[in-house]
Amino acid sequence: MEKKDFFTNEEKALFLKKYRELRRTLSEYIDKEDYAKIRKLFTPEITTECFGRDRNGINGLIRNMETALIAANDVGLKRTAVLALILYRTVFKKMIPVEKIGQNFGSDITQIINRLLKTSDLYAHNTAINSENFHHLLFSFAEDVRVILIMIADRLCMMRLGKEIADEKDRVRLATEASYLYAPLSHRLGLYKIKSELEDLSLKYLDPDKYYFIKDKLSETKRSRDAYIEQFITPLKQKLEEAGLYFDIKGRTKSIHSINNKLIKAHVEFEGIYDLFAIRIILDSPREKERSDCWQAFSVITDMYQSNPKRMRDWISVPKSNGYESLHITVLGPEKKWVEVQIRTQRMDEIAEKGLAAHWKYKGGQEEKGLDEFLADVRAVLENQGSTPMDMMKEFKMDLYEDEIYVFTPTGDLIKLGKGATVLDFAFAIHTKIGSKCISGKVNGKNVPIKHILRNGDTIEVVTSPTQSPKRDWLAFAATSKARTKIKQALREEASKSAELAKEQLQRRIKNRKADIDESTMMRYIRKKGYKTVTDFYIDISLGKLDVNTVIDDCIELENREKETPEHVETRSAENYVANIEAKEITTQQDVLVIDKNLTGIDYKLAKCCNPIYGDSIFGFVSTQGIRIHRINCPNAPEMRTRFGYRIIPAEWSGKGTSGYAVTLKIVGNDDIGIVTNITSVISKENKVSLRSLSIDSNDGLFQGSFTINIPDISSLTVLIKKLQGVKGVKNVSRMN
Repeated sequence: MEKKDFFTNEEKALFLKKYRELRRTLSEYIDKEDYAKIRKLFTPEITTECFGRDRNGINGLIRNMETALIAANDVGLKRTAVLALILYRTVFKKMIPVEKIGQNFGSDITQIINRLLKTSDLYAHNTAINSENFHHLLFSFAEDVRVILIMIADRLCMMRLGKEIADEKDRVRLATEASYLYAPLSHRLGLYKIKSELEDLSLKYLDPDKYYFIKDKLSETKRSRDAYIEQFITPLKQKLEEAGLYFDIKGRTKSIHSINNKLIKAHVEFEGIYDLFAIRIILDSPREKERSDCWQAFSVITDMYQSNPKRMRDWISVPKSNGYESLHITVLGPEKKWVEVQIRTQRMDEIAEKGLAAHWKYKGGQEEKGLDEFLADVRAVLENQGSTPMDMMKEFKMDLYEDEIYVFTPTGDLIKLGKGATVLDFAFAIHTKIGSKCISGKVNGKNVPIKHILRNGDTIEVVTSPTQSPKRDWLAFAATSKARTKIKQALREEASKSAELAKEQLQRRIKNRKADIDESTMMRYIRKKGYKTVTDFYIDISLGKLDVNTVIDDCIELENREKETPEHVETRSAENYVANIEAKEITTQQDVLVIDKNLTGIDYKLAKCCNPIYGDSIFGFVSTQGIRIHRINCPNAPEMRTRFGYRIIPAEWSGKGTSGYAVTLKIVGNDDIGIVTNITSVISKENKVSLRSLSIDSNDGLFQGSFTINIPDISSLTVLIKKLQGVKGVKNVSRMN
């Protein structure tokens, strides 16, 4: 820290200001001895190595102090977590052994540091969340919720510094990660203020035009909005004071992100949105009078202004799983405008701002039930061993943002489920065994099927059968991540058992018939039948889709045919074709695309799920690894538009399609090696078209080939397909994906 070039004069003043603010904030929790130990550990060499400027010129020590302040002020973390955050990089950079940290500050701090180290790839290098590292991230979350809170604080700090990130690609990746992972996590953990800021900043970096359009509109209408708020609350204040209530009342403009969502969903202009703000009443009430005071305020407001019963939300009688408590009502104010009013106490407001950390304050450091359920869901996802990292992310994130419904067991126990939950979800919420054996239910005394969607206040009785077991079609209507995870797990276990039994049955029948079929022949037969995995093959045997004796006969015939060496063969199988393909390096021309109407030079990649080529109708999708370009008719396009419409951006081709694009053609024809030779000849004669790879399978007198070619544009592809369809013996030519 004493190096002259470590701080500018302005940075030094800023650091000292932040340092003093942190000491004031945590004066009850971190003593002078802790700060003295930190100063002793942070020698000039360690400080420079661990907290030097990054590639964007951001001073690491100031960033560390800013993050610690967010953790303390906005999240509400105390000594252990904040010290772990401050000291983490000294261990990460291997400048101070973790054992030395433990000796000076205690084992609990080293425990958090070790868990942060497990997520270092994602945490330090912003690795994409759909990589294999995501499993380790979830594992750290399930171990210690403080790890999540520290990472949320760090991401918010970096988002606030986003304008200092020089690389547009890094900024987009950071913003995408924040909107896709950390904003939903903040929502689930009750950190609504942080959630809103992360969403607004994400929109600012991912779609600046929309962000600044809404921001400018809000600025233009601020004076009239403030005047209306004053007109609304002035008489209300008088009535609340007359009722003997102590309170603070203010108007709060809704977040830019939420306004943008309204513009998209309602298909209206900015002027068509009536609920740009909400009135918040924060009561100063003792704990024992909180509910009665909130309902008294509710009575005063609804006596003055007509309420809309359809838009009334009571999270005081039954708080959300993340602890959120508040009364939300919408009333018809002056000038016949609908106004949202939120009623809560100071304690409830602090919980709404600081989420779980405030719960620990009010509950003596104990984790509340909602957090336990959340961490249990994370562990359930981790148990789903067959899932890909992206599947895990979808299951984990599925109900983070969902509104909740409250239903009851026949004995009156309250169960919270995500909106859209079914009888089956309720059964799995009670117990996995009950969910697996569920055949129907009784909702409010009426018999209903397991896919019946539940509503607030329903009383449900689950009907089970000992012969029932999870079915694949259950996944079509199971809405909660717990139910889906358990169903997939059961299906995988059942499939594995069935496959093993079918394999034993086949081996036993082969032995009984005294047939000699080696493993390589069986594998070739399975591949010829078109199975992607051996397990799928044996499952079809167990289901009766394949007859065991027929399989054995076909394998024996395949072996005999391969052993035969006929002297005269008029036609050779297409499967024997050996291609002479010269490997060519493929280049990608820069600025072939214009992103979001007028942006060029942005890094992008062509999506592998649909392999777009020059001339295809396309769109851009902001993924965790940057921008991906998809075809309009990509098989994944409907889901992307439905679930992640806010991440889709316009894209169009520019210039000329001089670069090579990989396209795979599926060609079916008569099983003759000569036909394949003619096909490759047609491809080789086309200008700027080359064959990259091919694979051939033959069955029942037909061959099916996958020909991957390098081609400049869509018009060249259309011409080539027409020519290939004209080759004698070719039955069909189609573009794959």
